[in-house]
Amino acid sequence: MPHTAHIPSHRKPRRRSASTMALRAGVAGGVLSTIAVAGAAGPANAEPVTETIEMPTINPAGLAKTFEQTAQAQQQVAFDLELQVQENAAATKAQKDATKAKAEAVRKSEAEKAEAKKRAEAQERASRTAERTQLASVGSKSSSSSSNSSTAQSSNQSSQQASGSVGTVIAFLRAQVGDAYVMGATGPNSWDCSSLVRAAFRQVNIELPRVSQDQSTAGRQVGTSNLQVGDILYWGAAGSAYHTGVYIGDGKYLDAANPSKGVVIQDLSGYPATGAVRVL
Repeated sequence: MPHTAHIPSHRKPRRRSASTMALRAGVAGGVLSTIAVAGAAGPANAEPVTETIEMPTINPAGLAKTFEQTAQAQQQVAFDLELQVQENAAATKAQKDATKAKAEAVRKSEAEKAEAKKRAEAQERASRTAERTQLASVGSKSSSSSSNSSTAQSSNQSSQQASGSVGTVIAFLRAQVGDAYVMGATGPNSWDCSSLVRAAFRQVNIELPRVSQDQSTAGRQVGTSNLQVGDILYWGAAGSAYHTGVYIGDGKYLDAANPSKGVVIQDLSGYPATGAVRVL
């Protein structure tokens, strides 16, 4: 045995600091705790996990391009919507303008028609006024000529004066053909049946009653089988007649018939009169 076998070492034992010992104790404790938790969480024979999950690789350039394309698509949609709104507004305005223009055209057309009708009516009234003035002048001359005839021709004078008066009455009535029928009207461009008859006989200074009932008894009853030009025809019973007119010859009479016909010449056979009176 070597002579140094029992010689104790002269190196002093190293003293470990308290902090180093505490650190080692903490590490050991942590490892033991981890092992204990793993053992409690899984079966003793659990296989180790061998599958790995790969995280997707992010390409910054591609992501930026995708964002740009999305922004462009959204901008295009917004542009299309705005364009559609503008087109709809333009179409609505065009429709309103067309409707307004059509209404204005119709209004102008109606106004022109109304003005043309007024001019035609004014011309017709002027023509009738001139014709009536001429007829009145002829009747006045005829009456003056008859009154200056000699006493020796008195019988002929009466006949000629009656004939001239009848002619004046009939001429006046014919000048009113085409005038309107209006109940209660008394001329000069609209009449009812009795006002027209009354106005005609006023041309020869014969004053008749205003209404049909009284006109049907104003003269001598002559019936309808022996009519003469100028006889007053009536429909309904004498004293309660509802319509009058004047016989103008050839089986015809002239009257203010009704609102749809106005003043017309009609065939007596189509609407036979009840009776007649003679005042001339």
